[in-house]
Formats: sequence, C-alpha cells, structure tokens
Amino acid sequence: MTTTKWNIDPMHSSANFTIKHMMIAKVHGGFEKLSGSLSLDSADVTKSSIEAVIDASSINTREAQRDTHLKSADFFDVEKYPTLNFKSTKVEKDGDDLKVTGNLTIHGVTKEVVLAVEGPTAEMKDPYGNIKIGISATTKIKRKDFGLTWNAALEAGGVLVGDDVSISLDVQFAKQV
Repeated sequence: MTTTKWNIDPMHSSANFTIKHMMIAKVHGGFEKLSGSLSLDSADVTKSSIEAVIDASSINTREAQRDTHLKSADFFDVEKYPTLNFKSTKVEKDGDDLKVTGNLTIHGVTKEVVLAVEGPTAEMKDPYGNIKIGISATTKIKRKDFGLTWNAALEAGGVLVGDDVSISLDVQFAKQV
C-alpha cells in the first residue's frame, strides 16, 4: 500500500499572510488554529490530496484593535463565515517541488488557487514515537476576489489596505496509525 493518511499537527504548523498597509509597508499576520488531512501516495505523489480548515476567528496580527476589525463584517465576518477552507483538486510535479491546485474558500467565496509546495520531507520520528513529515507552501491572492473589499482612501492618495495578499504555510503532519 503506497497511500498513507496524515493529520495536520496544529502545534507545529502555521498559516501566515502579508499585505500592504497604506501602500508603504507590509503587515504580517496569521491564524492560530488550523486542521486538516493529507492523503499521500508515495508511489505517485500526483495522486495525493489535501484538505485544510482554518478558524477565521483565530486571526492574529499582534494588534488587538486591528484583529477585531478583521473579524468584523468589514472583512472576514467570522460570525457568518467561521472558517477558511482549502481542498486540492490536482497535484503536479514541478521540478523537485510540487504545484498543488485547489479550491480556496474565504468569506463564502470559492476560487481556484495554485500553491507552490516544497516537500513533503522525509519521514521523521519525534521524541514521542509519532511519525512526522513537513511541507512549506506559498501563493498569492487578491482579497477582492474573495469579497474582502473594505478599504479607506488616504488623504495623500492611495488606499489603507492593499489588494495583494501573500500566503505562506509551514505545515507538519502526523501519520495516522
């Protein structure tokens, strides 16, 4: 059997983003709570699949007032849309790395995205006997494509919040036994 099942280890994983603020500097943030699973076909990685769920209310930009605003109806509207979801539809080899295409749902809007993926790493046993692997992935999205359109014009020109969002994921998986 070449297919193994893995669960995201949320204590050793991160989902982060950067976005321009006032058109001059990037603001960094992330989500504290994520879960999901990987079905890994070691004989043919292109037959693998992944699903992930992020708790939208776990957003953290290290600024409480901004986090509260991001959770509001102006942005993520966490009461109405409590999660961000990703489900792969295609895995392709890209040199030594992978290109994972899938459906990303944010704010009730689903769009296809492509993740550039490094990994998976070789299996490693942690100090507690669990078998782990890791991946890193990146992509860019336009927040307006997902209905996140709130903004404010700046007196000097431009807008408060950029549209381009860079996403980076560093995920550790634990093998299901």
